[in-house]
Amino acid sequence: LLMGFLLQVGHEPLPPTIGRNVLGRKVLYLPGFFTYARHIMEVDGKRGLFRGLTPRLISSTLSTITRGSVKKAFPLEDMEHVSNKDDVKTSLRKVVKETSHEMMMQCVSRVVSHPLHVISMRCMVQFIGREVKYSGVLSAIGRIFKEEGILGFFVGLVPHILGDVIFLWCCNLLAHFINTYAVDDNFSQASVIRSYTKFVMGIAVSMLTYPFLLVGDLMAVNNCG
Repeated sequence: LLMGFLLQVGHEPLPPTIGRNVLGRKVLYLPGFFTYARHIMEVDGKRGLFRGLTPRLISSTLSTITRGSVKKAFPLEDMEHVSNKDDVKTSLRKVVKETSHEMMMQCVSRVVSHPLHVISMRCMVQFIGREVKYSGVLSAIGRIFKEEGILGFFVGLVPHILGDVIFLWCCNLLAHFINTYAVDDNFSQASVIRSYTKFVMGIAVSMLTYPFLLVGDLMAVNNCG
């Protein structure tokens, strides 16, 4: 988690190494996962690998609890499974309804958990400048509120929500259209293929929405030192 985030913000303390590609040409490679982890342990000790873990765990817990609460408060009406191409409109309406419900849960959970996400990002980015400004969850909450007010807890929220919304709609609609038009019901492995479509689309769409998450994280740590 820490290593990926430090790369996101452009922190590359180790020089690239010389290697060869598949064609045998000399190329420069950035340090790998274990090399980066070893560098962090040399600077910060083993505890350094877990910077920002506590607020991240709290953020994930809040997100899960919020999603469950919203789901109970606004249950989605069950709709009969539709796979026949003669019922494309009904099937699409089902996907739109489910995605809208999922989007609502995701947006609410993102708003609730984002303050802890901001604290987690700021705890991790301190590794670069060796600051100790955000040393604990409670002290970080007090400092952010004192210096930036309530809006300080929601810096970078909009890009994250945009990324979440685009991811949900693109992933669900693409999976629906592929399952409806590209996978034949007469094919013996149709159900197996359909079960993996959404997973594969999630990987593909995540590359499209990654810039939104990157911008949100950079906004969260900008001028926070």
